[in-house]
Amino acid sequence: MSRTNFEQLLEAGCHFGHLTRKWNPAMAPYIFMERNGIHIIDLHKTVAKIDEAAAAAKQIAKSGRKILFVATKKQAKDIVSEKATAVGMPYITERWAGGMLTNFPTIRKAVKKMSTIDKMTTDGTFDNISKRERLQITRQREKLEKNLGSIADLTRLPSAVFVVDVMKEHIAVKEAQKLGIPVFAIVDTNSNPNDADFVIPANDDASKSIEVIVNAICTAIQEGLEERKIEKVDAEAAEAPETKERKSRVSKRPRTKKEDEDALKANMVKKFVKDDEE
Repeated sequence: MSRTNFEQLLEAGCHFGHLTRKWNPAMAPYIFMERNGIHIIDLHKTVAKIDEAAAAAKQIAKSGRKILFVATKKQAKDIVSEKATAVGMPYITERWAGGMLTNFPTIRKAVKKMSTIDKMTTDGTFDNISKRERLQITRQREKLEKNLGSIADLTRLPSAVFVVDVMKEHIAVKEAQKLGIPVFAIVDTNSNPNDADFVIPANDDASKSIEVIVNAICTAIQEGLEERKIEKVDAEAAEAPETKERKSRVSKRPRTKKEDEDALKANMVKKFVKDDEE
């Protein structure tokens, strides 16, 4: 069963592309027709591509890996931050810092700096510095939180990147490509589908269009996380009796011939000592 349907995508306005004069010829396979100077996207293909992307996202989540969501355009920020947070995935909705992926160790240092500042506020360090210094450090903390707070839990490079607009987020896309990280993307008629590994042809400007697609992907991620949790519980349950039985076997292990001989010798020694004392 598909995660979305034609009517749902139609109602969300996913079919509206850009002006025909702004199109990217590489999007031709996903265009249904032209109407009033605007390209109309083939929603049947969009449904299939959402299912394909959702299946891949589910497997990534099931394996315990992370997908980084990127959406810095105004109409996508709140949607992405809400949906990604709900499934525990990192996201960027403010300015993309150059090197976010290609210079990841430096980004991690900046994230750790937030933790250091937090520690300073609780261990008494702030009490020993001037008011001006406290203000500077606090402002620095706020800036770091705004730009990097949403990826604080991203301790290693993500296994995939999901972008709402490949043109708007071209730097993020290029960095992901350079590192061989798969790119999931909503791709409009003015964009190049070759920039994404998992293309979702749809309107990347309308908030309703963005929401229905991001929701489908995040629902798949949630399913993957739940399946991972169930498998972990099942594995632990299956391992428990095995461990118990193994311990039981060890404790009830019959003595070897050598152990019997050693025990016999020990008894003999005790007997000799006793006899000697008598």
